[in-house]
Amino acid sequence: QVQLVESGGGVVQAGGSLRLSCVASEHTSRTFYMAWFRQAPEKERECLGFMAWSGGSTYNTDSVKGRFTISRDNAKRTVYLQMNSLKPEDTAVYYCAGRAGLYGSRSPADYDYWGQGAQVTVSS
Repeated sequence: QVQLVESGGGVVQAGGSLRLSCVASEHTSRTFYMAWFRQAPEKERECLGFMAWSGGSTYNTDSVKGRFTISRDNAKRTVYLQMNSLKPEDTAVYYCAGRAGLYGSRSPADYDYWGQGAQVTVSS
């Protein structure tokens, strides 16, 4: 059972940056996909992007393209979400998630493992 532990949330002013980290409790196969989601109050959980441990990334939300970057450090079993030029509308709880398979997915239902969530609040 893979456990995911997130860190790095907090409060930041608009235009600022934050980096979230997600550490996996064990090494997984290179086809294991890690994703970042976020959920704002009264909104559905949306996928920001996903990445396989073998590399490559896909971003799904137009509103974060050019501002958010997903990266990984395989040796540390860690996936990062670097968030720049933050806006108040980025305020949400951010989750990392994992799934085993040959491809990533934008659907939360396809992920078996979830981090505890990290609150990100962007003030105007």
